[in-house]
Amino acid sequence: MNVNELERFSRNEELTLSQAFPVLMRKVYVWMSLALCITGLTAYGVASSPNLMLAIYQHSVLLWGLIIGELALVMIISAAINRLSLTTATLLFILYSALNGVTLSSIFLIYTMSSIGKVFFITAGTFGAMAFVGYTTKRDLSKMGGLLFMALLGLIIATVVNLFVKSSGLDLILSYVGVLIFVGLTAWDTQKIKVMLSEQYDMSEGAQKIALLGALSLYLDFINLFLYLLRIFGSRND
Repeated sequence: MNVNELERFSRNEELTLSQAFPVLMRKVYVWMSLALCITGLTAYGVASSPNLMLAIYQHSVLLWGLIIGELALVMIISAAINRLSLTTATLLFILYSALNGVTLSSIFLIYTMSSIGKVFFITAGTFGAMAFVGYTTKRDLSKMGGLLFMALLGLIIATVVNLFVKSSGLDLILSYVGVLIFVGLTAWDTQKIKVMLSEQYDMSEGAQKIALLGALSLYLDFINLFLYLLRIFGSRND
């Protein structure tokens, strides 16, 4: 989306938004919220079972299988969304959120419950503010999105390097960088979703698939923002 397209969208927004638009936007946040609930409940449930925790984290093959499965599901949903039915795509999204909950269960062992709750509300407030900015701003954020994507690649590379270096100072720096990146991505993704859904004039399956992909993007932004904030503000168990 270039500047001219954004300006044209802004000038004609009231005329072009159909009755389907607010319904589709609600679906984005309903699906996202559902996925977050599934992730949270799954993570807490697994963390409450010592046997499950031992089975997962004492067997690296199983843990890596879960991680690879998550990555595969994201790629399948994103790349094959046009070939999948809405029901299948939704079920895969639910499965992904559950698997993510399993792999995130360790946070309940590492951090105190009070700090997890505190950071969750910090994340929700930050996410909500940036989603509002992305939804209401008239500026074209597409260029910022490209820069943030490159910064995200750099963050991933630096994180992998730090797995071997094991520098606590670098880890803290990367956490702050991660927060900045996903704060920006939240605004960018929100604007991108708004523009894409504004072009849908009914509740067709294709339109709902776009909303589902939007929910997946915002879900990933929220989860990553939460994890980086937890690394900064979370209190560890003794």
